[in-house]
Amino acid sequence: MGAEQFIDGQVAGKRQAKRARVLLAAKLQTANGEIDARLRDLSRKGALVECRDVPPVGTELIFNRGATSIPARVAWTGSDRVGLEFAYMIDEHEVLVQLKRTTIDTNQPRFRRPRLFGEQMSHHEKQIARLWGASVGIAIPGE
Repeated sequence: MGAEQFIDGQVAGKRQAKRARVLLAAKLQTANGEIDARLRDLSRKGALVECRDVPPVGTELIFNRGATSIPARVAWTGSDRVGLEFAYMIDEHEVLVQLKRTTIDTNQPRFRRPRLFGEQMSHHEKQIARLWGASVGIAIPGE
């Protein structure tokens, strides 16, 4: 892994890739051994991890999280935090896998907040409201 393989992660101080904030266990495989880390932030281009043993800037390593292993370079450090730049952009699916997110199934009913302030309610929603009201001591008038 050479430093020339890494993609420039910023343009004019702004990140190009969307980041997802997380708190997941991860490992950093360095030439000096494995470092336990906490993944705090993940994008297609890099990651922010926290660890006790902070490798120096420029260190090339392998970022491991679950079944995902990606060559990376330490771009910056600060106290117990490390900014990693991946050797290549990972597929968006890899980011979603780490977040345990999948595509939305449009065939499944979507959760909706309870109706408020005179909004139209279905017969089923009114029944649920009456039952809930009765359970907390509120009488909800029927039609």
